[in-house]
Amino acid sequence: MKLLALLLLIFVNIGSFPVENGEEQEIRTLLEERDQQIKELLGPEGTEYTDDQREQLRSIINDMMDYREMARYALAEKFNELNAEEQEEFTKLFASIIRDQSLQQLDIYRAEVEYDNIEIGENQAVVSTMAILDDNRIPVKYRMTQKDGEWIISDMSVDEAWTAESYRRSFQNIIRRRGFEALMENLRKRAEQA
Repeated sequence: MKLLALLLLIFVNIGSFPVENGEEQEIRTLLEERDQQIKELLGPEGTEYTDDQREQLRSIINDMMDYREMARYALAEKFNELNAEEQEEFTKLFASIIRDQSLQQLDIYRAEVEYDNIEIGENQAVVSTMAILDDNRIPVKYRMTQKDGEWIISDMSVDEAWTAESYRRSFQNIIRRRGFEALMENLRKRAEQA
């Protein structure tokens, strides 16, 4: 009788664990595969990288990013005031800066990643993870959008600081004080340095 009660308790507890639906599993698998590719390319700590390896890392790290959506959010209502050519230039400059920043601290990509929660709405998802590196636990979140049947990242936060939101505050401040052209000149210079 005690054995039956114990088995029933185990069964009930197993049944209460959260089970991922198909989309949650798809997102987790996508991010895990990307993470594994990065770790394999990074190799052991202290590795020197060739230009080719750095380019491969830049591609893997950034190819899931929806830079146009991030640029639209970062520039706020000003983005819709621009013509198509101006939108394209702004997006390219913005993407160049983000791509360059992604390679500034490569060791962070060696972190172990725990998936805490994946919330899915209509073509939208928020993925909450914990990056663990050298006994430091850093919360990392992704906002994702489904476009043409594929999940892409539209923003991400490290330790509660969202990338597009941070740029939005900075860009709006520059536009308010010095104008949009000053912002573009600033971005062109930063992109050249990248």
